[in-house]
Amino acid sequence: MQDTLIILFCLVDDFCNLFLKEWDKHLISDGLKKRHKPSTLRVSDIITIYIHFHQSHYRDFKAYYLNYVCPHLRWAFPSLVSYNRFVELIKSILVPLCFFMQSLSGEQTGLYFIDPTVIKVCHIKREKQHRVFEGMAKKSRSWIGWFFGFKLHLVINDKGEIMAFKLTAANVDDRQPVPHLVKDFIGKLIADKGYIGQKLFDTLYEQGLQLVTGIKKNMKITMCSICI
Repeated sequence: MQDTLIILFCLVDDFCNLFLKEWDKHLISDGLKKRHKPSTLRVSDIITIYIHFHQSHYRDFKAYYLNYVCPHLRWAFPSLVSYNRFVELIKSILVPLCFFMQSLSGEQTGLYFIDPTVIKVCHIKREKQHRVFEGMAKKSRSWIGWFFGFKLHLVINDKGEIMAFKLTAANVDDRQPVPHLVKDFIGKLIADKGYIGQKLFDTLYEQGLQLVTGIKKNMKITMCSICI
């Protein structure tokens, strides 16, 4: 576990040393002087801890931070902050974390798989009272029933490596983000029946990517639907 954490931190820290300098050059200033007090935790520290949480057996981040990070990982992060402060800092790593994940894209093998997964932000019965993602999270229905939140659209290759991903509101059609996610891929794209559509098939076929899906009942077999 210790070796895994060190390797993860080295990858993240090397990325942050390059990315943050370039990111600062492209930030737009509003012309107002602002007091900027840097956190005792660096961006690479925060990202490492956040990723390591998903590699651990903990399912609750608060329990992970208070019961594992604080008592056992101070040797790696001597400048740890309180749990409440760490939660406030998480929003500052959104952009670097997304770019870091994109930098780890897998090998283009010619065979890809795409599927969305549900991300709930609250119980469906509390959707009208939810305020954290107000105006962003939406209500939709999937194979698990009605839910309120987002969809994570994920593309992997046949080696299981992540190729691309995108977060959308729950009510976005599964087919909508596909062209953008696979715009540079050539080969075959395996998907479920929710991705069936002549327009999507034609769009992908023009760029050299063949969409392969299942067949719905009583569906006329056309060029856009190849049974798997």
